[in-house]
Amino acid sequence: MAGFWGRRKREREELDAQDADLARNAQRALVEADERIRVTTDELAFAEAELGAGPTTELRDALEAVRTHLAEAFHLHQLNHDEIPDTPEESRTRNARIVQLCAWADELLDDRTEALAEPIERARRAPEIIAGVRRDAEGLRSRIPQARDTVARLAQRYSADALGQVADNPAEADQLLRFAEHSADVAERRRDAGQREQANVALETATEAARRAATLVDAVEAFEIEALRAESTLAAIVEDSRGDLVTARSAPQTPAVAEAMAALQSALAALPSPGAKTDPFGDLTRLRDANTALDAAIAAAEEKARRVIPDLAHVRHSIDDADRQLHVARDVIAGHRGWIGADARTRLAEADRVRQDLDRLLGGSAATAPDIPEDDREQALALSRRAAFLAGESLQLAQRDIDSSRPPGGPDQWNGGWGGPPRGPRGGRGGGDLMGGILGGLVIGGLLDGMFD
Repeated sequence: MAGFWGRRKREREELDAQDADLARNAQRALVEADERIRVTTDELAFAEAELGAGPTTELRDALEAVRTHLAEAFHLHQLNHDEIPDTPEESRTRNARIVQLCAWADELLDDRTEALAEPIERARRAPEIIAGVRRDAEGLRSRIPQARDTVARLAQRYSADALGQVADNPAEADQLLRFAEHSADVAERRRDAGQREQANVALETATEAARRAATLVDAVEAFEIEALRAESTLAAIVEDSRGDLVTARSAPQTPAVAEAMAALQSALAALPSPGAKTDPFGDLTRLRDANTALDAAIAAAEEKARRVIPDLAHVRHSIDDADRQLHVARDVIAGHRGWIGADARTRLAEADRVRQDLDRLLGGSAATAPDIPEDDREQALALSRRAAFLAGESLQLAQRDIDSSRPPGGPDQWNGGWGGPPRGPRGGRGGGDLMGGILGGLVIGGLLDGMFD
């Protein structure tokens, strides 16, 4: 007993120590959260001065939410120290809630202030950024005449379709630079007028316009290099395509291979003659697509040649067998509807579904289809076998249900209760014996023997 009470005392002491730590944590969290609100309020004022009211809306809303929930935390702390005695459980629950509310407040304010850190830093550097936009615009404008000369020189070698992606770049870049400089001027004036939010929007616009102008000018210079690479690759593809056409002559000559060969020959014939303006990008795309299509057609033809195509008579025999088994299974289940469970019915429904898939594959009734294309025979054989297998399972499950549903006592006792005909004067059923046997499922075994012979 002394050991028991000693253990209980130690447990109470440990719990009291934990409660004391929790209370100290709650008090510390309250002080830190209150100070964080005061600091963030100052940061909000600074952010509004730099960015305006619009971009700081989320931080302002977060502060309001934190003040509301921190008021709840202070109220809980007051309840822990009022004149009304509290149980340890009540104090523990309140302190845990205080810690939770303060942690949530700190996390929310961290998230909102971090989101504003980059815009604020950018706003502080606004004069530097404006000067950079003007400097970049001046440098890019000096490159525009060279870009125009480059486009003119390329127009003598490449077609209008090829140059369509860069022909207007110099003019568009010049317009963007003028817009960037105008936006920089607007940003500077709005900032001087204290309209920081509008100034920041104008500054973002100026920066983006200058960036897009630089991309357009760079694209003109990069076009010539990319065009030369495309021409080099095109020459290699032409040589490869001619070799593929030679190889294709020894491949299995299916309609798909013949069509792909004709398409590749047409793509080769459509290439411009020497000295003509070219579109190396378009020519390369068309020739590569035709070359890839021929490779795919040859691979499919060779795969088909390696694959054994089922004999048409064999496929038709499999379809007939599936139809026969389906017919027997339907008749047996229809004749014993009260005895057949869900498993047998499910297998029959699935067999019917697979059989319908076979009809859809062949575009009509598989049983009366005049021909089955070689490409479809393998799948038709698989579907018919699957349908036959499911129908056979359905029949076996139906036989199981029928056997388990027979009344006890043997055939001599099967009278009256199962709705069979009355016994004859000598105890027999006479002509009703055969009908009773069929209804009772006694001939199912014979049917199964015939089906799985």
